[in-house]
Amino acid sequence: MTVNRVGLVVHGGRAEAVDAAREVRAWCAEHGVGCADIDVWRDGARRSAREELADAGDPDLVVTLGGDGTFLRGARLAAENDALVLGVDLGRVGFLTEVPAPAVRTALDAVREDRIHVESRMLLTLRASCRLQVPAQMEALLAYGRGPLLPPPPVRTECESGGDWGVALDVTALNDVVLEKLSRDRQVSVGVYLAGRLLASYSADALLVATPTGSTAYSFAAGGPVVSPRAEGLVFTPVAPHMVFNRSVVAAPDEPIALRVLQRSGRAAVSIDGQLRGVLDPGDWIGVYAAPRRLRAVRLGPTDFYGRLRERMNLTDAPAALADGVAAPLWPVTTPPPGDLAHLALPPAPGDGSRPS
Repeated sequence: MTVNRVGLVVHGGRAEAVDAAREVRAWCAEHGVGCADIDVWRDGARRSAREELADAGDPDLVVTLGGDGTFLRGARLAAENDALVLGVDLGRVGFLTEVPAPAVRTALDAVREDRIHVESRMLLTLRASCRLQVPAQMEALLAYGRGPLLPPPPVRTECESGGDWGVALDVTALNDVVLEKLSRDRQVSVGVYLAGRLLASYSADALLVATPTGSTAYSFAAGGPVVSPRAEGLVFTPVAPHMVFNRSVVAAPDEPIALRVLQRSGRAAVSIDGQLRGVLDPGDWIGVYAAPRRLRAVRLGPTDFYGRLRERMNLTDAPAALADGVAAPLWPVTTPPPGDLAHLALPPAPGDGSRPS
């Protein structure tokens, strides 16, 4: 494919990320491709995705150099511009990044020569009873030891507002949307609605709605299920709820999930992909649903999601399972499936060079 301009999102605190960024700039110079750093911390304030992209010249490929947090920043930008995003893996336990740093030039060559697979990932977006805002005193407190907050999500003016549907926020999430308590000594009380009907009222530390991609992030840490990133659905997970029903619920992609802060609750914070974006008072609500747009992630071959899960979580190292001294063998499927199993979606055998359909 033709790459006209590359936007770089670099984890500046890691020397290896800075070195890899030099390689990307050098590759762009050799191939006559424009390249610009997307510096979200410039001038002591965070800017909107649209402002950052315009300043970078509207890249058609966003390259992230860091861990999953850096990839999430790049994904927010790429989704805004319908650009491709390529994650260079410099993290520790991430699931999102794709390419090891030494292979960054090879990856860029593959993009340019169209030897890639573009993976479509589900995104979330929001409606709310009011525009999200962060109180000034809270922003000052949270800024201690970290960079400035992202600006409040703007409203999508092309969408209808009012009535039961509230205002449409111009924001997307690749991992999750979280409603959480602000005070350590007081839980948040929330009514949870699925597909327009009340499911339950919760008193909990937090309640979150995740994509399949985000099922291995906060939702996983809170006891939620691991969901294949190829699946479609919204994963609702309560965090430390004071009630017997503490299970996750997986809703269909066309079943929105609404969270209403109840009258006697404390205030609640709204975080989107780990970034605080607003505070709700009792009576306020947010509705989370599948976004019309998708993230287009660059993959150099079939994604071995379950292999990465096995490695990241050390799933073959359980002492009880290895008591006999023999580890479970891997089972690469190297022969064609029988006719009655031809409908199954299995990746090509390792090393056969096949591209996914």
